[in-house]
Amino acid sequence: MSYFWFPGHTWLQQDSQLYVAILEHQRDAAVLRNDPVAMEPHTGYTLWDETAIGLNGVTGLSFHQVLAAEQIATRALGIWGLYLIATAAGLTVGPAWLVVVIVSLGARITGPEVLTFEYEPTPRAFAIPLVMLAIGLAAHRRAMAAAVAGAGAFLFHPPAALPFWAVFAAMNVRRWKVLLPLAGAMGLLLLTRGGEHQEFFGRLTPIDLSLMRMRTAYVFVSSWPAGTLRVHAMVAGVLAAAWLRVRGHGLLMGLAAIGVLSVPVSWLLLEHANLRMIPQLQPMRWLLFTWLAMQVTTAVAGAMAAGKKRWVESFAWFAAALAPPLVPVLGGMSNYPNLHTPELAHISDWARNSTPRDAVFVFPDAGHSTVPGIFRVEAQRALYVDWKSGGQMIYLPDFGWKWWFRWQQTQPFDLAKYDALGVRYAVVKRGGEYVVYDAKTGVAAGPPR
Repeated sequence: MSYFWFPGHTWLQQDSQLYVAILEHQRDAAVLRNDPVAMEPHTGYTLWDETAIGLNGVTGLSFHQVLAAEQIATRALGIWGLYLIATAAGLTVGPAWLVVVIVSLGARITGPEVLTFEYEPTPRAFAIPLVMLAIGLAAHRRAMAAAVAGAGAFLFHPPAALPFWAVFAAMNVRRWKVLLPLAGAMGLLLLTRGGEHQEFFGRLTPIDLSLMRMRTAYVFVSSWPAGTLRVHAMVAGVLAAAWLRVRGHGLLMGLAAIGVLSVPVSWLLLEHANLRMIPQLQPMRWLLFTWLAMQVTTAVAGAMAAGKKRWVESFAWFAAALAPPLVPVLGGMSNYPNLHTPELAHISDWARNSTPRDAVFVFPDAGHSTVPGIFRVEAQRALYVDWKSGGQMIYLPDFGWKWWFRWQQTQPFDLAKYDALGVRYAVVKRGGEYVVYDAKTGVAAGPPR
């Protein structure tokens, strides 16, 4: 229900379109070898890609299928973790499952632009549910099992697991054996990181920062509207009130505190110290743990109040827990649009079957749309540039300058210039249909209607 109904899932509409392009090239070096996204990956410090490629090779299933299976499996583990958290708070089976259902509806955290249950099968989407499981296991005093789950989260997405390990290690300072799974995970990532040269240390130049502010403004806390900061403060206040009522588990509350502190820390270390690693870690995304803790704790408080027949109090707590997933829905906001249209499928099939494998495409009138990234994966044809791929600059600042140069070259529409840049086809939309122009000949090349 969580995967197919609500909060649901998406495919190739956001970050997965970049990750899957990297997978396609890693599986077959001839695929997308002219595409900057595939040629400059940032997946060295995660086993997300090795796991997907391994499952693809063993099962023969597509990347879409194996990643969906991993997403469903990790979500199930996360839901189990929520159940363990609820029962550790003293709830019986029925009320505990009510808490699970409410929290599993998810929450979208504005500002850092992150979700408690990610729609796309990305590394963070697999790691966060494993952190939930680790918290639940720790709440039941199963420290080694929690450490194993936390190590699994670290293998998929180290930044998402760091807050858990910071609090968990502090709570188990005299039990050094529980750190062995983390040590093993760190060693495994170092052994499998390949030849990528992702830099973590040093400082960003003023020009780097300027380019990031233009393309990835969400990593700068100072760019958030004042209303966004007030919402986060309100969430923290509601959490504090609910915690005083139910005395939630210390590990979960520790992660929530880290989430709150991540905002000033990110502001200080990125916008004043200009540390290169901060955009890569994106510590302000740890706010998701504050929101998760608020949902869990208020839902538990609501269940406890209902058990004592304090109906008004129960309603208030449940309203707080349900607000993050339901307010956008009641306001008419769509979690994700349908970008997989028949017209896009048609042009992708045509390009995959009727153009040279090394052909480079450009969508000069796509603007900030993520449609070109869907085409990249579905057609298995390189893009000269697209807006979505510019977000890679937070991991690879040098990539940002290459992206910015290419982005500027696509405007205005000029087939002769595209040909000189090595672009073979330009795709534009005319009357709801996609039309492809051959940059060499200057005439429409397809696809046939």
